[in-house]
Amino acid sequence: MADPARARKMADRIKVIVAKRLERGLRDPRLGFVTITDVKVTGDLQHASVFYTVYGNAEERADSAAALKAATGMLRSEVGKNITARLTPSLEFIADAIPENAALIDDLLREARERDTEVGELARTAKYAGDEDPYVKPRVYDEDEDEVAPVVSTHAHTEDKN
Repeated sequence: MADPARARKMADRIKVIVAKRLERGLRDPRLGFVTITDVKVTGDLQHASVFYTVYGNAEERADSAAALKAATGMLRSEVGKNITARLTPSLEFIADAIPENAALIDDLLREARERDTEVGELARTAKYAGDEDPYVKPRVYDEDEDEVAPVVSTHAHTEDKN
C-alpha cells in the first residue's frame, strides 16, 4: 500500500491534468460546462475517482456524463503521459452532488428562518393563559394587628375566613 500523502499528491496532479485537458476541449459536442471538483485515489494507486459538476439542466448533465464516459480512455492516456508512476490508474467519473446538497441546505435554512419568524411573532403577541404571575405571594404583615393578613389572590380558589 502506498503512502497516503503520495496518493493525495497523485490525486491533485490527476485533477489538474484532467481539468486542463477538458479546458482545451474535447471533440464531443455533448460535453457541457464541466468542473472537476475532487479526485480520490485508492491506496494502491490503481484507481482514481474523478468527481465533477456540470452547469445546466438534467439533460445537459446526462449528456456530459456520456461524453466523459466516452472520453475516459483518452483522458487516462493523458494522465499516464503526465504522471511519474509505474502504472496509470483507471479513471471513473462520478457526478458530484454538491450543488444539489447545497440547494437542499439553502431550502432547509430558508424554511427554518420562516419558522423562527412565525414563532417570534407568536411569542411577541402571546398572552398569558392565566395570571401573569401564577406563584403564590408571601403574606403581608399588618403592623397594627397581631394577626397575619392574607394576601388576596385572584386565583379561582380562595381561603374561607371563618
